[in-house]
Amino acid sequence: MDPMCSAPMQNSGPVDNIKGTILQLRETILQQKETIMNQKETIRELTAKLSRCESQSMSEPSVSEHKPEQGLHSEQSGNSRNTLGDLSLAQADTLSQFGQTLQSLKTRLENLEQYNRGNVSVQTNSLKDLLQNKIEDLEKQVLSRVNSLEETKTAVRNDSTENRGKIENALNSLHQRISDLEKGQRNSRPTDKFQITFPLRTNYMYAKVKNSLPEMYAMTICMWLKSNASPGVGTPFSYAVPGQANELVLIEWGNNPMEILINDKVAKLPFVINDGKWHHIAVTWSTRDGVWEAYQDGLKRGEGENLAPWHPIKPGGIMVLGQEQDTLGGGFDATQAFVGEMSHFHMWDRVLTPGEIYSLANCSAKTLVGNVIAWTEANVDIYGGATKWTFEACRQVN
Repeated sequence: MDPMCSAPMQNSGPVDNIKGTILQLRETILQQKETIMNQKETIRELTAKLSRCESQSMSEPSVSEHKPEQGLHSEQSGNSRNTLGDLSLAQADTLSQFGQTLQSLKTRLENLEQYNRGNVSVQTNSLKDLLQNKIEDLEKQVLSRVNSLEETKTAVRNDSTENRGKIENALNSLHQRISDLEKGQRNSRPTDKFQITFPLRTNYMYAKVKNSLPEMYAMTICMWLKSNASPGVGTPFSYAVPGQANELVLIEWGNNPMEILINDKVAKLPFVINDGKWHHIAVTWSTRDGVWEAYQDGLKRGEGENLAPWHPIKPGGIMVLGQEQDTLGGGFDATQAFVGEMSHFHMWDRVLTPGEIYSLANCSAKTLVGNVIAWTEANVDIYGGATKWTFEACRQVN
């Protein structure tokens, strides 16, 4: 539970005490109010009785004034006057007692009301002071809790910043050491003894050849490939020019056999290379009748013609390794990406002989390199996480 959220629960005791005090005060006020109402009712009853007595005393003199006119009953009348006089005196005493009692009750009522007002005022002020003290105590506790949390966060932030700085320094040092080792390795090895690895089928891992191709009426492409991707190894290379994304493409997509495309014209190649082993492949082509030949591991596996006959390969394009271009230099589709390893990608502007191709596949023609594209680290840039590793084809084959 968050400490800030738990603070009100921890301070619920004072709040309960305040609520209890308020309920007790409310009950006291209600009881006093009930007492006052009862006393007022008693006063009203006494006042009514007093009024009835006063009205009777006013009616008695009028009766006595008519009695002297009857002579035969003078003695009885005298007796009656004395009886009424005694009754009037008794009523006067009763009225006097009622008046005194009424005045006493009024005085007690006024005193009680004044006491209640003072008591309520005192209790209200006491409650206000109590509430104010409790609120101040709660504010102090919350403020103390917040300050404690801020100090803790500051300490944690400082520790985190310090640890992050240590980790970044260690990583920078490690990167520097790796860069120095790679630099020393590059300086100590031949520039063509490397391979490029494409570990995943993505639309962002690729390599780009820096060389610009001339217009070509014949060509030979050779390379080493290793892959166990299925279905299809993907696109080892694609060459696009403005207005034609499929000027020159080698692709094995899905369950289809490997194909070579020149100006969007297609020839199927009899290559089987997805066994996880290194294989040397070569393709030759000429504009004359569109004749082509395909070699795997130094041996001819297929040939044909009418592959874009009399159409020269156009210059000024972009050669990409590992991806098929739908637009010039981009438009990659992950499903067509090459997965595996590649090395010694060479290109010539002529048709190599079967003997030259065999020598390349068996590592006996070490000085034969492409005159259009030669496999050197300076000629290839990698992107998206593709990696370069030391590679010597002859050690892998022999």
